[in-house]
Amino acid sequence: MSDHDSGGMPSHDQIHIGPKSGWRRLPAIFAVMGVGGLGVGFTTMGAHPADFWFSYLVSLMFWMVPGLGGLFFVLVQHATRAGWSTVARRLAENALLTLPVAGLMALPLVFSGAHEIYHWTHLDDPSVLNDPILTAKRGYLNEGFFRVRTFIYIGVWALLAYLYWGWSTKQDTARDPIALTHKMRWFAPLGVVLFAFSLTFGAFDLLMSLDPHWFSTVFGVYYFAGCVSFIHAFLALTTILLHRSGYLRGVITPEHFHDFGKMMFAFTVFWAYIGFAQYMLIWYASIPEETEWYWYRGQGSFLTLSLVLVFIRFVFPFLGLMSRRIKRNPKTLAFWAVWIMVAELVDMYWLIQPVHAHEKGVYELPIGPSDFLTFLGIGGIVLAVFTWALCKNALIPVKDPRILESINHENA
Repeated sequence: MSDHDSGGMPSHDQIHIGPKSGWRRLPAIFAVMGVGGLGVGFTTMGAHPADFWFSYLVSLMFWMVPGLGGLFFVLVQHATRAGWSTVARRLAENALLTLPVAGLMALPLVFSGAHEIYHWTHLDDPSVLNDPILTAKRGYLNEGFFRVRTFIYIGVWALLAYLYWGWSTKQDTARDPIALTHKMRWFAPLGVVLFAFSLTFGAFDLLMSLDPHWFSTVFGVYYFAGCVSFIHAFLALTTILLHRSGYLRGVITPEHFHDFGKMMFAFTVFWAYIGFAQYMLIWYASIPEETEWYWYRGQGSFLTLSLVLVFIRFVFPFLGLMSRRIKRNPKTLAFWAVWIMVAELVDMYWLIQPVHAHEKGVYELPIGPSDFLTFLGIGGIVLAVFTWALCKNALIPVKDPRILESINHENA
């Protein structure tokens, strides 16, 4: 049975952030933090630009995750005509609205930083120019095509974000909201296909090509698993914080928390499955150009980080999220939501920074000021957009035809 009483539509104050709420100040605070962090970060680039750009890429790929996860959440709920998630969908729509901004922040990396961190761009280096593997891949791995592809990814994400956020917010005041519902449902399967290709090839280009001799056909799925686990943790934490401010109480309920927790648990297992399958096949085949990617992640401090990642990304959340009671309790769910988001950041660091360390031959964790400045800078701008979107419209799609069904949702 449900932990809450069946109810009708919530009051205006429950689903609209008030003009005097502290949430209204957050966009400006985050924007200042973001501009300041990036401004100081760029001025401290100094004589070691590669250190800065590797840190920038870690932060960029981490802060793209809520937008990509939010986009998947919205698309899949429409494609499957899910009812339980309707009250949470607007929060995910606000998260996906960060994608165009996060995408634009990839442009400095693509135009200014690519030569510093992508080995295959060094055509002035004879070892690159005469490398048979890089020569074979040059039709794909060249700076011109790389930039074109990045623009395509950003364009696809911006288009989907604009369409779904726009259609959903228009529905709140539309005379025929059901027509907009049908439009969103009809377009969702195509959106899923566009999302799948853009995320997969985006992960190939921005992450996997850091080591151009190595490849994995499931690398995009690996990144995707983190996005989905993260967005459910992000939605759960955002809802809990809104509850503490008096919003969405009795609207997003322990029933929805339970579902967020189940998805966090499920995609924790899925991430482990993909990660292990990738590792096991490469280890078993023992092909040098494939095993080297794991070899230098097993040197020095990166061996410790690799072992830590297994526990914080899978073992601990797997055990921690098993209990139904933990998933339905806001305090324990918030703990694991934060845990999963931190684990995603560690994962991005593990995917990116060992490449830089391997190039320098120093297998220690290269943590410096640029890591914190880029994290605060990109994160501040992303969170400024997200909190601005939260305050602009209702926190739920008020005219969605399944809104009451979602409010009164019960787990079996």
